[in-house]
Amino acid sequence: MSAASDAVALRGTTWTLLAALLRAPPDAALLARLRALPAGDPGDPRPLAAAWAALRSAACTSAPETLAAEYQALFIGVGRGELVPYGSWYLTGFLMERPLGELRDTLARLGYARSDGAHEPEDHAGALCETLALLLADPDLTAEQATAFFAQHVDPWIGHFFADLENAPSAHFYRAVGRLGSAFVAFERRYLALPP
Repeated sequence: MSAASDAVALRGTTWTLLAALLRAPPDAALLARLRALPAGDPGDPRPLAAAWAALRSAACTSAPETLAAEYQALFIGVGRGELVPYGSWYLTGFLMERPLGELRDTLARLGYARSDGAHEPEDHAGALCETLALLLADPDLTAEQATAFFAQHVDPWIGHFFADLENAPSAHFYRAVGRLGSAFVAFERRYLALPP
């Protein structure tokens, strides 16, 4: 594997992990995998390294039962969770708005369709993270198409979402998820700005 394909695989893996954590609270198996990450220093001056270390540390002190309650408070709530993890909400203040329609048009052009079992609109933060992972792994798409997708449908808002998640009053474990998301989005911006 080349260094470039290694980087794409690592980026895809990170988007996949973020998707899993935003779609549902982590189960015992995912928590075990996070606990098995190499130990690092949450005070590391490199933001992404520090974020990974903080996520591992948070996983080591969390139980699936408490994470289910935290997830409920953050994203579901009674009527509405503390956060609304949708692109339309962040971009317009409303759900199911124009950004969702534009996203659906782009997905159709790329040959992607919503799965039958999906309950959330396509602009859910977890769905978009999963889509980015799929785009990076799709041999029929170019790197430029994945970059354009990130620039148009993800980058304008998801950094704000992750920052809100870092600072949400109900977030404990998910504070570390927000930190990883924020650091990774900043990394993606720098990575995608590099010359080919």
